[in-house]
Amino acid sequence: MLAVVAPGQGGQFPGMLSAWLELPKVADLLGWWSAVADLDLIHLGTKAGADEIRDTAHAQPLIVANSLIAGLAIFPHPSDAVGKVSVMAGHSVGEITAAAASRAITAESAMVLVRERGRAMARASAEVATGMSAIIGGDRELVLKRLHELNLIAANENGAGQIVAAGKIENLKKLSENPPEGGRVRALEVAGAFHSEFMSSAVHSLARLASSVSVRDPWAKVISNKDGAVVHHGRELINRIVGQIANPVRWDRCMQTLIDLGVTGVIEVAPAGTLTGLLKRVAPQIESLALKTPDDLDLAKELIARHSSSDSLSNEPTWRLIVSPFTGHVEIDGDPDELLGRDLAPGEVIGRVANRSESVELKSQYGGTIIEFLVENGDPVAPGQPVMRIHPLAEIAVGEFPESDNPAGARS
Repeated sequence: MLAVVAPGQGGQFPGMLSAWLELPKVADLLGWWSAVADLDLIHLGTKAGADEIRDTAHAQPLIVANSLIAGLAIFPHPSDAVGKVSVMAGHSVGEITAAAASRAITAESAMVLVRERGRAMARASAEVATGMSAIIGGDRELVLKRLHELNLIAANENGAGQIVAAGKIENLKKLSENPPEGGRVRALEVAGAFHSEFMSSAVHSLARLASSVSVRDPWAKVISNKDGAVVHHGRELINRIVGQIANPVRWDRCMQTLIDLGVTGVIEVAPAGTLTGLLKRVAPQIESLALKTPDDLDLAKELIARHSSSDSLSNEPTWRLIVSPFTGHVEIDGDPDELLGRDLAPGEVIGRVANRSESVELKSQYGGTIIEFLVENGDPVAPGQPVMRIHPLAEIAVGEFPESDNPAGARS
């Protein structure tokens, strides 16, 4: 079973996009995302210095863009990953990458969200002098006790003996001067106390924007930073991503979920290295690869061939919906009562939606058994309104994974 994971802030470095820009279409795509994000991502990823890309408002969009570019390099069309990748996860801002890669949101929505996330967190960081420090080693309970004594938060529990503390600068200084037994403290070059109560204003700011973002259920299992749980619903995933800004990242639990799910191979997309490093210490039995540059693409494809499976959620729905393509009146071919329990082949026509100007066939995008009609013959229907519920057969969809936000094969 294959998983793809996306890194969080801190992995950025000057010139990180230079090698990726040598691939076809990458410059055009980054140009489009730059317009969407209102940032010159090509400049940030090729010419900007360390100080410029350390800025939270610059670092976060740059990292997500790099991760999505790397993902598209191994799966040129998002549907290429269906049936190969079973699990996705991201660390902190990497969760936005995972949401886009799993088709819960579009890449454009991801770039808008990460732009506003970075800006809101930068504003929150300017309110109080705060920061973060990593504690390496030491007993977990003793580390947590010491943080409590100093009024610090365990903002990241990364596993492999690594906990990141967040809080006021003066309290972090006391931690450095008197670390917990067996642990050593390293200050992190970040602008503020991320994933703590100091980011509350950023949560409120992003929540208003995120409520208007179109979402759909991810086609792969997506593991949440909040508690390591697998999230199946798109809106819940986005709500968790927003709330996570001011709450601890439990990457230790995410790695445990990878183990519990039976993942055998993991690819960390660029700027890669941190998450695979942690995983190798916690679960050396899982083969992992840090996809750092295009030079690693052949190795990534080989790992995919060894570990890919058909265990993605696109093949595991409990039921699917057939929905109306536009406004009109529905016409079912046959008596709905007599059609209940009938098996449909992928692509089979089961009726149409018509109005004065046009008529469009209703097709079963996926094979399945009719289990419920949600409208009656002649009923008026609106665009995206469910018409029929089917229980899926073993067959997968005809052609590529549906592109629209309300596909005929939408999953519950």
